[in-house]
Amino acid sequence: MTALSDTRPAGVPRTPVGAPAPRRRSGLRRHRQRVALLLVTPALLGLLIFFVYPLIATVFYSFTHYDLVSSPRWVGLANYKYLFTQDPNVVQAARNTLWFVVFMVPIRILCAAAVAALLTRPRRSTGVFRTVFYLPALVPPVASVLAFVYLFNPGLGPVNRVLKVFGIEGPLWFNDPHWAKPSLLLLAIWMMGDVMIIILAALLDVPRDQYEAASIDGAKGYQKAWYITVPNLRPVIVFSVVTGVIAALQYFTEAAVAAGVASGKALVGEGTGSGLGYPEGSTLTYPQWLYVEGFSNYALGYASALAVVLFVVAAAFVVFLLRRTKSFTGSGS
Repeated sequence: MTALSDTRPAGVPRTPVGAPAPRRRSGLRRHRQRVALLLVTPALLGLLIFFVYPLIATVFYSFTHYDLVSSPRWVGLANYKYLFTQDPNVVQAARNTLWFVVFMVPIRILCAAAVAALLTRPRRSTGVFRTVFYLPALVPPVASVLAFVYLFNPGLGPVNRVLKVFGIEGPLWFNDPHWAKPSLLLLAIWMMGDVMIIILAALLDVPRDQYEAASIDGAKGYQKAWYITVPNLRPVIVFSVVTGVIAALQYFTEAAVAAGVASGKALVGEGTGSGLGYPEGSTLTYPQWLYVEGFSNYALGYASALAVVLFVVAAAFVVFLLRRTKSFTGSGS
């Protein structure tokens, strides 16, 4: 028997024996796409229901007068005009929030990095110390604030008693408008375990051979830290800064509870009174004022405008930080 000759024009590739036809391949591809879409549908629904819809609704309500009782009434830019020109408390709240962003975020990261660097040295008790420094991050914020307000109580607190032994007159801490925010800063440093554990993991992941090569070349300790440690930690530092800035812009629980306990008046959960921002408005943050306007004064339209401005500021901070560092793209700043 003679073999059948191949009558296809030159240049047309042969279809391998057993390979699926083009229609079958496209059908298989569409099937895989439908399966993939089905698998991500719950996440997409959650994103739409719990993020996209609330965001769109907040932007809409920010242009209305809405009090949860009557229907929203369109007022245009009146809420934003009042926010930027007439609200007597928003400037102080924004200033206090900016203080936490400028001071709390970098100091907390620096302290966490210093502790993490100390805990990288292999010792018998290293595991114990790592646990001790991380445990405060697991304590509920309200419990931490209550403990700190007691510790720094100007009359009965053990901190001022110890200072008095050394002849130092302790400040009023949470009862002094000049010391209230630094007291909250000390609380944030005590609760730095979450940042410390991330930086510690990054430090332990730095290749040892880079330090050995630098030592052979005669590099000093600060040169190793600047040219080896810092570049390897850059993505972690950027992550800590971004998340820290977002958390500082949303700073609410610690400041609210500290003001309520130090003033002796309930603040969150039982209404808002003169304890708000105690002492003298020094602990009043932007999210607190948003909460008061929305759920105490029932000015949901104005509270939505406050929320939109906070979202825009947070997004601008994040974009600015990421564009300045370029850590996640692999290029320098």
